[in-house]
Amino acid sequence: MARFLFVVPPLTGHVNPAAGVAAELAARGHEVAWAGHPELLWQLAGPDALVFSCALPADAPERPAGLKGPAALRFLWQDFLVPLADAMAPGVAAALDAFQPHVVVADQQALAGGLLAEAHGLPWVTSATTSAELVDPLAGMPKVGEWVASLLDGLRARIAGGRGTADPRFSPHGVLAFTTRELLGAAALPPRVRLVGPALGARPSTTDFPWEWLDPLRPAVLVSLGTANTAAGAGFLAATAAAFAGLPARAVIADPGGVLGEVPPNVLVRRQVPQVPLLARVDAVLCHAGHNTVCETLWHGLPLVVAPIRDDQPIVAGQVVAAGAGLRLRFGRADAPRIAAAVEEVLTEPAYRRAAETIAASFHAAGGSAAAAGHLEQLALESLAHLAPAKP
Repeated sequence: MARFLFVVPPLTGHVNPAAGVAAELAARGHEVAWAGHPELLWQLAGPDALVFSCALPADAPERPAGLKGPAALRFLWQDFLVPLADAMAPGVAAALDAFQPHVVVADQQALAGGLLAEAHGLPWVTSATTSAELVDPLAGMPKVGEWVASLLDGLRARIAGGRGTADPRFSPHGVLAFTTRELLGAAALPPRVRLVGPALGARPSTTDFPWEWLDPLRPAVLVSLGTANTAAGAGFLAATAAAFAGLPARAVIADPGGVLGEVPPNVLVRRQVPQVPLLARVDAVLCHAGHNTVCETLWHGLPLVVAPIRDDQPIVAGQVVAAGAGLRLRFGRADAPRIAAAVEEVLTEPAYRRAAETIAASFHAAGGSAAAAGHLEQLALESLAHLAPAKP
């Protein structure tokens, strides 16, 4: 038996894949603990999860709704990732001391996990819940890359006593990437990347859903912009609801911020939706190209309409289009006619569904949670062998 500590940011799309892997490890008899935001972890990993609480940044600024490009990248690092690591560091250090893990699994956006695991001399693996960093988005921006490196150096000095040299986004012990080549494409990858496909473990139910509303004789589309785009997405969701007024299909719209008013009768609006079970009952997905939603959709062999907003989403959207599994809309210009035309095309043109099914086959073959758990078990065995006393 081994002990595994998962260090995750307070982001649903980053916790869910890790929760699938953690559940698989627990089913194999290992001990699992978490360092992160308690309420979110108990919601997504289960109420019995062992959680070491990590603080969130005090007075964190609200992200402006229209922030894009270099300004969005600056905000991500300067105002979110680095302050989050500073805030999480004491909780992660406490977890390492109390739980004494054999292996640490650190999300790419929970920088404190990798930095402190290395400083403690522990084997650690990066959890890459989006493929954007794997294709080096800063390759054409060397000055930005130098700026990011300087931020990481300062962070390492503050929370890890300057110990270590590894980039906390790419562990030398391995990177678990929840995708496959069929979606990722042929881009060169950093060393020791394991393409395990999506990790779709069982999730605690957080919502009731009127399943009888779905009509087996009419196609249905799930519409979601994730949990962090409420302010930016109000106009897009309104245009989407209007688009379905002229379509012979039904739409289930996730509206966590409650921004929608009256909608056509063939549109169902819910603050929360049981996304994975719902994907087994719909015919396509319209989303923001968040990596988690895209991969869960393609796992089910469904085509997509993607309207990326910021961060890694344009990269993921490009992968969907290049693979032939969907269409891309410009988020800021996606009015009701454009949305309706794109949705109608992916529902009626079989090539999109065939491409999605090809990716789905690769996802299933990659192994998901079981494959990820196998890699982690191997690293734990090496760690335990190293700790074992020498035989006389």
